[in-house]
Amino acid sequence: MSHKKEQRTISRRDFVRGMGLAALGLASQSLLAGCGQTTPPTPTVAPTAPQPTRVPPTAVPPTPVPPTPVPTPTEAGLSGLIGKLEGPEIITDPTNFPKAFNEAPQLAQLVAAGKLPKVADRIGSDPLVIKPLREIGNYGGTWRRGFTGTSDKHNGYRAGSGLDTLLFRDYSCQTVVPNIAKDYEIQDDGRVIVLHLRRGMKWSDGQPFTADDIVFWYEDMYSNRDLVPTPFVEMSINGKAGKVEKVDDYTVRFVFPESYALFPEVLATNQNVLGGHAAQGLSGGGGFAPAHYLKQFHPSHVSADELTKKVQEAKFDNWVALFKFKNDWALNPELPVVTPWKTVSPANTSTWTLERNPYSIWVDTAGNQLPYIDEIVLTLGESLEIINLRAAAGEYDFQSRHLDLSKLPVLLENQEKGEYRVHLDTGAFGSDMLMQINQSYAEDPEIGKWLATTDFRRALSLGMDRDQLNEAFWLGLGTPGSNCPDVNTKYSPGAEYRQLWSTYDPNKANQMLDGLGLTKKDDQGYRLRTDNGARLQIIVTSISGTYFPFTKVCEMVKEHWKKIGIYLDIDEVDRGLAGTRVAANQTQLYTRPGDNADDVLINPETTFPNSTRSGGGCLYAQWFQTNGQKGKEPPEHLKEVYRMFRLAFSVPEAERVRLAKEIWKVALDQVYYLSTVGLSSFSGGVRVVKKDIGNDPERLFVAGFTPAPARTVTFFWKK
Repeated sequence: MSHKKEQRTISRRDFVRGMGLAALGLASQSLLAGCGQTTPPTPTVAPTAPQPTRVPPTAVPPTPVPPTPVPTPTEAGLSGLIGKLEGPEIITDPTNFPKAFNEAPQLAQLVAAGKLPKVADRIGSDPLVIKPLREIGNYGGTWRRGFTGTSDKHNGYRAGSGLDTLLFRDYSCQTVVPNIAKDYEIQDDGRVIVLHLRRGMKWSDGQPFTADDIVFWYEDMYSNRDLVPTPFVEMSINGKAGKVEKVDDYTVRFVFPESYALFPEVLATNQNVLGGHAAQGLSGGGGFAPAHYLKQFHPSHVSADELTKKVQEAKFDNWVALFKFKNDWALNPELPVVTPWKTVSPANTSTWTLERNPYSIWVDTAGNQLPYIDEIVLTLGESLEIINLRAAAGEYDFQSRHLDLSKLPVLLENQEKGEYRVHLDTGAFGSDMLMQINQSYAEDPEIGKWLATTDFRRALSLGMDRDQLNEAFWLGLGTPGSNCPDVNTKYSPGAEYRQLWSTYDPNKANQMLDGLGLTKKDDQGYRLRTDNGARLQIIVTSISGTYFPFTKVCEMVKEHWKKIGIYLDIDEVDRGLAGTRVAANQTQLYTRPGDNADDVLINPETTFPNSTRSGGGCLYAQWFQTNGQKGKEPPEHLKEVYRMFRLAFSVPEAERVRLAKEIWKVALDQVYYLSTVGLSSFSGGVRVVKKDIGNDPERLFVAGFTPAPARTVTFFWKK
């Protein structure tokens, strides 16, 4: 008989229970849980399956369960992990601006040597002034992070780009604030949005940033159909295109044929194609670009022979590929930028390095040019496991991207040794992971027919045991349910929609599939195709190399679907290849994070197919974007969604909210996407921060650009 030594280790689940974290699943249901507010739990009674939706659709709500009190973080023992939502303040009153400016020591040395203009001349007359969360910081040091390679560019965007959107949001992501643009005006009943730029602002190479850089983007990039084949829906209202006009060097007008009162909010996020030069320039978006640099690679500004020579010397196939590379914030160190840090060692190397921009417009209330930290160094992690192990070992200074909630016990056990703090930032989106169903799939007509069938999609959803997923991958800390956002968010259609078509019911799923005529099965119990009698197989394209265990979740769903006779084939590929397949309409199911779904008007991609990047039906999205000129005509229920979506951008607030809720009702009833578990810290909400990092918020708003709302330029090393 062998004898094992008594071990102190305990299971992950028991460890979490022991720390009082089991209540996190309840506490995280509210976006404001960290502030001590309470919210009733969502109903657990499954709805009776409604008949296929007609337009306008109405879902049959489940029977509500009487609300019970939810423990606050303090009551649950979570005060050290889920804090209050907080962040820095943007100062807009010029009378409160600093009168003198300071700079990092290495920049001061360059000024003294005559190699750099004085800091006041570099910043310009209208700096972006930030009151740090807690204190004025110190200059110096390196911020260490982990990334997974070239396809992980958003890692750097989130940390080091500012963001560089024309407008931005405050730390709560509820209020639009100035950013690259100094301020804005809405004129002519919402038809005209005027942007006032910052006088004296410069690109990182010292060249002026003016209205010409916005006009160049509009005329030479956005309007060039080689660079941007399909017009951006964000640049139109009700299908009617807008335009950009220069007023003077520091004033531009976005002019639309109808009211577009929501346009400032569109400019305040990087989650759409107008979302800043760093994140969107590669795709021809961004809203502005360095005209003085990019003109040398554009056929409207150089001769054909000269451009051909440049293309050949750089070994690209055409000028478009060359241009996009030259405008790639993460890959081209020569690119002039306006971000607080700029790439000096590109993202296609094992160490992606960003160094401070001498011409940064960000300053604190004491007049110190930001950022405080000298450089951001992202080190390649060969796998997500390695990134999580390095985080637990204290090798990262501030990291949330790619950290796995299932590793929470390990992170907590090692935080003293690693000299870091662990934070849990809860999201307001209903499903941390989605499987988008491609309703426009056409390569296999039989499969395409079923994916476009409402009751087939509903049956797939009813066949998923989300409670088991929650226990296995969320440590029981999430909330199983639909893609419906938190009930406290502005556009939530109501608590009853949290469970619509998302309560495990394999018997009902089998009845629905039988009712569709899929009654024949093979000797292993899998349903057969109606066209050739072969096994009906659905393929899910699963993204590798992210902080989501997409493939592992899919493997468990594969086991669930055995009980309803559906065979799931899992194809794991790199994010870049997956995106290419999505755009080519080649995916059947596609895994992706469900973040940002709490704002369906600004970030609709996780609610319904609105762009060619959507795995939910890119041909339908193309039809929508081109007003029916390209793509494939969608079914009536999706047409109604598109109609309401467009209308919402031009109507008063109350009507806008109503339309957004109606969009959610259709999307949830039609089951455009398969949900899993949400309202948790799973999606980028597990955060480790070195104890010596200053101005670290107790809690961050979790979005597709976190930690940017915390204004990373104000982070600093206390020692």
